[in-house]
Amino acid sequence: MSSRDKVCRSCKVFVKGDMCPLCNQANFSRSWKGVIIVVDPNESEIAKLLEIKAPGRYCLWVK
Repeated sequence: MSSRDKVCRSCKVFVKGDMCPLCNQANFSRSWKGVIIVVDPNESEIAKLLEIKAPGRYCLWVK
């Protein structure tokens, strides 16, 4: 793998820093698949299905 973005294993959000901005954990993975971008989680059927409560960029699967 190349320099892939890191993803929080807990909430599956893409993270740039040392702590997840949503769950305040530091458990990351660079092994993930699929991307979903949520703009308005209250209006998104997919966000409701995936139980996403905050706007952002998420992966669909994380190892």
